[in-house]
Amino acid sequence: MSYPRLALFQQVLLTGVALWVACLAVIDGYGSLDQSQPAEVIIILGSRVYLDRRPGPALTRRTRHAVALFQQGLAQRVICSGGLGAYPPTEAEAACDLAESLNVPAAAILIEDQAHSTEENALYTAALMRAHGWQTAILVSDGYHLYRAALLFRRAGMVVYPSPAQITAGPMNPVERYVRESREVIALVWYWGKTAVGSQVTDFP
Repeated sequence: MSYPRLALFQQVLLTGVALWVACLAVIDGYGSLDQSQPAEVIIILGSRVYLDRRPGPALTRRTRHAVALFQQGLAQRVICSGGLGAYPPTEAEAACDLAESLNVPAAAILIEDQAHSTEENALYTAALMRAHGWQTAILVSDGYHLYRAALLFRRAGMVVYPSPAQITAGPMNPVERYVRESREVIALVWYWGKTAVGSQVTDFP
């Protein structure tokens, strides 16, 4: 490789690394802020359910944090969002069952059980909220997920106040957080790319 080409390659590589690090920093910083405030609903974004029907660690900490916010009186209703994954029940049902076991009244919980991606969480939950005349929500997920989730919910027309589950659960393992945030960078690139070409696909691979 000639020197000019090598220099150009190095420049492109360094630029790419710098952009990657900047994106990670934005996602990480955004996800560390608790923006919760009084709203009409609290939304729990789904995650894995285990073979024995138990919510996985992510769904457990998200639900527990949402319950803590509910018990603080920040909202009167909770929406559990998430469809069927590898094992039943749906993510929304598993979160709902856990929330009820933590003394959230069943009458205060609504279920959105069709979503299979964050974009679908936003679209289907926004439709459910509009059907009830609601527009404001505390959005609960893990910190690494909140930048993209808040973007998608706002594009769906909702006013959201992101609140990371780590406020209640404590910090994530740094290696896991880096891996999850790296996936979020890829998901954001995919979202803007498919949006630019007008693709209607909503499920991130």
